[in-house]
Amino acid sequence: MSGITNKVIWITGASSGIGEALAKQLAATNNKLILSARRTEELERVKNELPVAGRQQAAILSLDLADAGSLPDKARQALQLFGRIDILIHSGGISQRSLTIDTDMAVYRRLMEVNFFGTIALTKAVLPDMIDKNYGHIVVISSVVGKIGSPYRSGYAASKHALHGFFDSLRAELYGKNIYVTLVTPGFVRTAISQKALTADGKEYKKMDEGQAKGMSAEDCAAQIIKAIEHKKYEIAPGGKEILAIYLKRFFPGIFAKVLPKAKVR
Repeated sequence: MSGITNKVIWITGASSGIGEALAKQLAATNNKLILSARRTEELERVKNELPVAGRQQAAILSLDLADAGSLPDKARQALQLFGRIDILIHSGGISQRSLTIDTDMAVYRRLMEVNFFGTIALTKAVLPDMIDKNYGHIVVISSVVGKIGSPYRSGYAASKHALHGFFDSLRAELYGKNIYVTLVTPGFVRTAISQKALTADGKEYKKMDEGQAKGMSAEDCAAQIIKAIEHKKYEIAPGGKEILAIYLKRFFPGIFAKVLPKAKVR
């Protein structure tokens, strides 16, 4: 059972996957939730599947992370719902399955708009209120490819690497202000992320990766994220043996460079 209670928690990407699992677990412990994603009907489904008490304390706020210009207004709306944001969980994002040489620049721009610019726009919009109230926690769902590069994911990896640079810097800037930053770098998690990933021309991949299909459940991943929030962890890496790639690259980069091209990544 989560030790996080009586908080106002804003979750992007709440319509599926890790975001949905987080919403359901956090709703069970008397938190007020703001559920955000593009698909309002899916947000309604998630809300209706929350425990009754949690359902009564949940609000829906649809948004599009690719439309960074609209996000400051969405943040104002979110703050008006419950008067504050205690925890902002960035779970919204999109992946990629295409070779660099084949990929349209428009695909790279969309990956960066959704995964990076949308995320930092919401953060910047909420941050002043957290500073005024002298409390806040920002949680960023990155990926193991935020630490390593992987074939077929060049733009996705770039967007996640960018998040690490930004939020490591932000954490240092907020030191001593009672505002925390947790980066989450999951490995394979059984969600629809690969099916919805962008291909070279921007169409959906529509296939489940083998590693994804065998990965940890979204519920188990969410439980680990909640523990990390409770303990104010700087960074965690939920997953299976694929997480070892982070350490292989760090300590044995030459071996990593030879092993990675042989890895089954789709």
